[in-house]
Amino acid sequence: MMRSHFIDLDLAILEPSGYITAANVENFQRELTQAVISCEQSSFLINMRSVEFLDSAGLMALVSVFSLAKSLGKRFSLCSLVPSVRMIFELTQLDKAFEIFEDRRQYEASLPQRLAA
Repeated sequence: MMRSHFIDLDLAILEPSGYITAANVENFQRELTQAVISCEQSSFLINMRSVEFLDSAGLMALVSVFSLAKSLGKRFSLCSLVPSVRMIFELTQLDKAFEIFEDRRQYEASLPQRLAA
């Protein structure tokens, strides 16, 4: 259901796929929560490119983990939303709460530049 990539000590990329609905939201939320709590990374990018559908339960799971990450001082961002999923964020106005990027490249451009040694 979800692939994880740990890019470096600062960034973890999680890639859920398929349909995120009330039928499977418990596993989705548990995986995200576990990653945010147990990982040393300070930033999480949820790459949504393979999520075909998200219902209100899936949306609430993202809000819950977003709040958890924020309370732990961690950055929690989304990228690559398919149009139908993006519309859900816009209709609920959650696109104003979440950091949403067009793709991973746009997210990486938002990161502070590392100084060359």
